[in-house]
Amino acid sequence: MTHCLSFCGLPAKLNALSLTNTPNAAFKNLSFSSNTSSVNLFSRGLVSMCPVKMNPESNRRSTIVRAEEKTKTPDSAAKRARQAEKRRIYNKSHKSEVRTRMKKVLEALELLVKKSDPQPEEVLPIEKLIAEAYSVIDKAVKVGTLHRNTGARRKSRLARRKKAVEIHHGWYTPAAETTSAA
Repeated sequence: MTHCLSFCGLPAKLNALSLTNTPNAAFKNLSFSSNTSSVNLFSRGLVSMCPVKMNPESNRRSTIVRAEEKTKTPDSAAKRARQAEKRRIYNKSHKSEVRTRMKKVLEALELLVKKSDPQPEEVLPIEKLIAEAYSVIDKAVKVGTLHRNTGARRKSRLARRKKAVEIHHGWYTPAAETTSAA
């Protein structure tokens, strides 16, 4: 600190700089103190000094000494931003896995629809893919990445597509709906 003081050209009297206690002031008044028990504000970062050239025509420099109040608590907004970024990356990976599994199932079902003479046993590997997709969707719902209704809708979409393929090839016939008149 003494290097800065000698560099700025201030008298050595500023070594014992202290603030007077005025709680309602936006900037606290500075006072010089000659006793050694006064708090060194430069080391705590409460006082900053910067040389300023006041008049452009003259070479005279003035030094502005400013007292600032330091925040005592850490910035919670920065922590929340870090946490949000972590969750965003975590959720992104879960959603990506859900989309990938669904895409694999839907592509396999499309290939089965386009086949000219498929066998009913060819649905078994697709059912395994569907079971894996269901598991991934359920895990994403469990950790909170997906809403439970969204997970249910996606599982239902896969089941409906599978049933449509089975109906298309005649492996499944829907039961005729009977409406009873009361």
